[in-house]
Amino acid sequence: MVIDLAEKMPSTNVTRSITNQMVRSGTSVGANYRAVCRARSDKEFVAKMNIVLEEADETLFWLEIIREKEWIDKSELEIVWKEGNELTAIFVSSLKTVNNRINKETKV
Repeated sequence: MVIDLAEKMPSTNVTRSITNQMVRSGTSVGANYRAVCRARSDKEFVAKMNIVLEEADETLFWLEIIREKEWIDKSELEIVWKEGNELTAIFVSSLKTVNNRINKETKV
């Protein structure tokens, strides 16, 4: 969805820069999540998932700028914004679950 949104952005020096950043962080979420799925341990899972969470948060930051500048129709942007927040909530929940498991194992 981030790529589709990027293709609709106006083309100026500033918007191209922001669009590139948004695409990089947005596609990085998927690429790094793929690495999370191949984690060999809980600690590796947490380390990789934290990268995913950082990239998702960065993508939301760029979307905030786009929303504030009104470069994209709000209804189109809202779909991507909602999905980004939902994914972020899933990532946070997954991290909490695994961190709790790690903490229980360390205390035993």
